[in-house]
Amino acid sequence: MQCSWKAVILLALASIAIQYTAIRTLTSKPFQLCPVPSPQNCGLLGGPETESPIEGRAGCDDYPYFSFNASRKTHIMVLATTRSGSSFVGQLLNQHADIFYLFEPLYHVQTTLIPRLSHSRNAADRRVMLGASRDLLRSLYGCDLYFLESYIKPAPANHTTDKLFRRGASRALCSLPVCDAFGPTDANVEEGDCVKKCASLNMTLAADACRVKRHVAIKVVRVPEIGDLRALVEDPRLNIKVIQLVRDPRGILSSRIETFRDTYRLWRIWRATGRRPYNLDLSQLTVVCEDFLGSVSTGLSHPHWLKGKYMLVRYEDLSRNPLLKTMEIYDFLGLPMDKSVEEWIQTNTRGSTELSAKHKYGTVRDSAANAESWRLKLSYDMVEYTQATCHKVLHQLGYKAVKSAEELKNMSLSLVQDKTFVPFS
Repeated sequence: MQCSWKAVILLALASIAIQYTAIRTLTSKPFQLCPVPSPQNCGLLGGPETESPIEGRAGCDDYPYFSFNASRKTHIMVLATTRSGSSFVGQLLNQHADIFYLFEPLYHVQTTLIPRLSHSRNAADRRVMLGASRDLLRSLYGCDLYFLESYIKPAPANHTTDKLFRRGASRALCSLPVCDAFGPTDANVEEGDCVKKCASLNMTLAADACRVKRHVAIKVVRVPEIGDLRALVEDPRLNIKVIQLVRDPRGILSSRIETFRDTYRLWRIWRATGRRPYNLDLSQLTVVCEDFLGSVSTGLSHPHWLKGKYMLVRYEDLSRNPLLKTMEIYDFLGLPMDKSVEEWIQTNTRGSTELSAKHKYGTVRDSAANAESWRLKLSYDMVEYTQATCHKVLHQLGYKAVKSAEELKNMSLSLVQDKTFVPFS
């Protein structure tokens, strides 16, 4: 049976009218997201606004921080790569009384998916990782910590686990109401003490603590480029501000060789013998520089979707002037800087090099001396190869190349150019 052209036009107009009505209905209400999405309540699943399944907790109207209003939460992301100083930057946020901080929750996504993905780097596997990571980040910024349970192994029992990665790096997860081992006056609780003295992590209490805080900060080292985050940055329910931390790739390589000794064993052989092993995995260096170049090029090109949401920070600048750069970071975030943050900086940027070497994941160190200490650890041929491989991003970020072994070891000559990166506002 054939339809007349008039019938086709009428059907098309009816379809347009239905879509228009649906769009007007959706956009006439503010976006709201319940902290624990489920078929029984509201949130991403679109259920009715009923009482939350968690006892004693009301529905969406009591959690308006995803609504369009001036007082909603700031969602902070520290975007970095491993051994670039991201733990230090994370702690600058973790010390603030109004910030709920999570240390690299995407670790759980990687450890769950990578075995299935056979450690490959192809585009399809990357899309799977990024899709899962974005979904998790979106939920965590909404204080839905239950979503994280899907990736924690073994699976939490009754929303309780002792397997959350680096739980002790978060003050909020080591203090009341999440942990009662330390009182409100206990400051700078060591990560190891938190793990030893706090009971298993109750995800419900952790979610409660998240909602009490005015802002949420997450450190991320498993998202390659800022372009991969565009969907999150443009999500109107979120108020994301990205601090992209970069470091001289030569310093990153040196730190990884010292920290990940098994993974970078062949690099240590090259450093010790002066001969590059034929089976050296060069992607351990090239991927860092390619990702940096792509990400920094995007950020510094000032695309419209990053306006007011992007700040580039060099680790070396932060190391040399930690208080000044931290003040600039908080100014970008639009938050007042706690006195506790300043006190933490004073305590944690004057440590000895010997102490920082004993605690490879720690933050206590002589920050200024640490910034270019890689020059005394890498051989000149390794530095020369890194400079040739990463010359574009070195130039873009203002890192000088050395032309001889003598120049490399001459610590009176800085390899960091004076260069200003103004936040995109």
